[in-house]
Amino acid sequence: MRDYTGFIREYASGAPRLDCARRGVYPGSVNALEGGVVFMADEGEEDVLVCTHPGLFAGQERGGLTVAPLNHGSADVLRRLFPFAKPAPVLSRDATCGVGDRLGIASPGHIRAFEASDVSPVLAQQSMRELKLTNRSFADVIDAATFSVFRAGYRGGFGADGDHLKTPEDIFLALETGCSMITLDCSDHIRREAPDARGIYGGAIAFAKRIYDEFFAAGGYAAELEISIDETDAPTSPEQHRFIARELLSRGVKFATLAPRFCGEFQKGIDYIGGLAQFEREIEIHAGIAREHGYKLSIHSGSDKFSVFPIIAKHVQGRFHLKTAGTSWLEAMRVVAETDPALYRACHAKALASFGEAKQYYHVTTNLGNVPPLETLSDGALPALFENPDARQLIHITYGFILGDGTLRARLYALWRRERRAYSDTLFAHIGRHLALIAGKPLRG
Repeated sequence: MRDYTGFIREYASGAPRLDCARRGVYPGSVNALEGGVVFMADEGEEDVLVCTHPGLFAGQERGGLTVAPLNHGSADVLRRLFPFAKPAPVLSRDATCGVGDRLGIASPGHIRAFEASDVSPVLAQQSMRELKLTNRSFADVIDAATFSVFRAGYRGGFGADGDHLKTPEDIFLALETGCSMITLDCSDHIRREAPDARGIYGGAIAFAKRIYDEFFAAGGYAAELEISIDETDAPTSPEQHRFIARELLSRGVKFATLAPRFCGEFQKGIDYIGGLAQFEREIEIHAGIAREHGYKLSIHSGSDKFSVFPIIAKHVQGRFHLKTAGTSWLEAMRVVAETDPALYRACHAKALASFGEAKQYYHVTTNLGNVPPLETLSDGALPALFENPDARQLIHITYGFILGDGTLRARLYALWRRERRAYSDTLFAHIGRHLALIAGKPLRG
């Protein structure tokens, strides 16, 4: 338990350089507040908020200061006091990227990557499937992003995405919680057996119109709309894409981004599967359609699609929305393999036992025969599993089952707390690689 009175005296004296590191204070979080100060500090096993103003935060009184936990009430206060800590619409910016954080601890590394890039972040991005599998809520996801933004002092603005939502009830919940964008998943209304584009997509277009009229037309929410037609087996041809865009716009549906189902396969957590020549021919046309109609192309399941990022960058001309999620979870598990081999082995065993059930949630073509038995691997060889596409997908889709094991979950979060700098460094490099390749320019610094 730290004593912050010395730091407060130092701050009040106007000292040109504050000794934040020695006192456990995150320097980016120090914010003036009506003659006082509020900041975040590291108390070992947890971070806390410290405030000189009594009554603002609910917490422990310590030496005339309030020391508050990082809970929903504290996040609400931060968003009220500091607008930069609140999600905002960002899709109108040229280049944006969603980085789903299934753990609530990835944003520090994500923010470092975005600070070195011209791409703007959607830091809070989760689907109902992810929320169910991780036993979280939209509020949990947004709160984690708020705390990370405040901790880092990041003022570039960030979005919150209610991802792949299919029902009015889920959309209402996401918007009321504070999501600044909704990804409308129209897949349940696509009829692939129909003979023409109107028959295939007519129901999806009508559904999008109903949702737009109910939630977006009146401007009651500060939120943007993305149209998703990618969750189908068959690709969206350029001709079908053009038809959908024209039909939506003719009905007055305003949307910021649209995600077609591209040719080839964008499977979870691994590189693109398919012919690059055909992909380039079609992405050029898709990108042109988006430009012609005034919205951005959205690339879903974008984690680790390194072979196609330069092709996408060439044709989207700096205007895109990329979505990633599972790759940040995989990097967290890579840190486990590097630092606690026994814990990783226990998680791997849980993944193998759960894989059959987990496949009902995700489309993958994983061949477990290509994953070497762990008893044949030394501890030092475990991190190399994260270069194996089949091992990556095994761990990728079983996150809910691993985290659902209370013992494993407690051990994992304790490790990630100890290794938080290593995880942040790993994400900075890994997400930074995504941003640099799809934006077509290296990170700054």
